[in-house]
Amino acid sequence: MDKSIARFLQYLVAEQNASEFTIKSYREDMTALKEYLLVSHHGILPKPAKITLNELRAYVSAMNEAEYSSATISRRLASLRSFFKFCQREGEVEINQAKFLRNPHRSRHLPHFLTTDDMKRLLGAPSADTQSGLRDRAILEVLYSAGLRVSELVGLNDGDVDYDEGVLTIRGKGKKERLALLGSYAAEALMDWEKVRNVLPQLKKGVDTPVFTNRFGSRLTTRSVGRMLDKYLKITGLDLRTSPHTLRHSFATHLLDRGADIRSVQELLGHKSLEATQIYTHLSTANLLTVYTKAHPRAK
Repeated sequence: MDKSIARFLQYLVAEQNASEFTIKSYREDMTALKEYLLVSHHGILPKPAKITLNELRAYVSAMNEAEYSSATISRRLASLRSFFKFCQREGEVEINQAKFLRNPHRSRHLPHFLTTDDMKRLLGAPSADTQSGLRDRAILEVLYSAGLRVSELVGLNDGDVDYDEGVLTIRGKGKKERLALLGSYAAEALMDWEKVRNVLPQLKKGVDTPVFTNRFGSRLTTRSVGRMLDKYLKITGLDLRTSPHTLRHSFATHLLDRGADIRSVQELLGHKSLEATQIYTHLSTANLLTVYTKAHPRAK
């Protein structure tokens, strides 16, 4: 089993070009399965061919009894299907038993987002008189303007920015590339930041130079961006639940509220399926209902 899992993870890297985050998630999911099997098999780890459908169903039941969220169970089942599909391809199992497992019903919570007024307050919070303030304003403007994931933001290099066309080249999930649009406010904030960033003595200029750096000229981390955002949430008094991903939610919601079609929003977000984007139509509808209830004299 251990060898099969190791080969599977290597396959994801070599042939599927999976990201480090994806590999980490698969490894955690396979470790969880191994821990369950070790208990059910009294300390002996079985080969993949010895794992039955009933045993996998019992594993799902155990996760339900342990009150794992439906999202976690669904993700683990997806990992199992991929693993046993790989084992089938390698001739280790005859049938992918995991493909017969059903995902639990998944209740989708509407994602938290900021209003346009809240966004104005947040974007205006960083100081324009300090190096860190110029950088922070550029980060917030780019996150909101382009609808980026924070990992995509910190991964930006100078060669990914095209001011003439107003676009960014983004390497998203699975290292797939897409183009993101850079609004005028974001472009101006980014140019203001680059002027002060370029004088950092430690910075090595080139197409692979990170767009966003710390004061030592090193690439920012996602955690650093999160801490930076927390600081401005406290300054502005905005909802402390707000995360860098909230700006991505706000980006999509505001576009749909102003008439953008859902296929265009899907493309801008880099979503593989339309289903992932449709959550924002619920947000938009909820917003319309609130406006209607407040404004129409016979709504109540």
